Amino acid sequence: MSYDLMVFAPEAAPAKRPAFLDWYDEQTEWDDDLAYDDPAVATPALQAFYADLAAEFPPITDDGTDADGAADYTIAPALIYMNFVDWDRVDAAWEAVHRLAAKHELGFFDVSSDLGEVWLPDRKGGLRIASSD
Repeated sequence: MSYDLMVFAPEAAPAKRPAFLDWYDEQTEWDDDLAYDDPAVATPALQAFYADLAAEFPPITDDGTDADGAADYTIAPALIYMNFVDWDRVDAAWEAVHRLAAKHELGFFDVSSDLGEVWLPDRKGGLRIASSD
C-alpha cells in the first residue's frame, strides 16, 4: 500500500473540482504503449519539479537497491503521479510535494486523502484549494 500524490500542469486541467476529477480519471487510464519514466515528456515546470523532488525522494530502482524514502514516479506530459511506500516519510513527502508544486506553479492533488483536495497555484507564489462548484 502506498500514499499517492500528483502534481499537474494547471493549464492542462479543469479548475473546477468535478471536471478536474473527470480529467484525472482520463489521465490515469495509463496507456500500455507509453513509457512513464522519462521526465523529458513532461512540461518544463514538471521536469524542474521532478529534478527537485527526486533529489529528496529518489526514484525506485528496478534492481531493488532503493534508497530510504524512494518514490515510484509515473510521468506523463501534463502530470507526475507519485507513490510513496515509506510510511515513516509520508508527511515529509506531502510537505515536499506541496512546497515544490507551489515553487514550480503546478497544481497539486492529494490522491490518497479522504478529502482528495486539489490545489491550484495562486498569484502570491502559493497554492489555493480549487473550487468545488
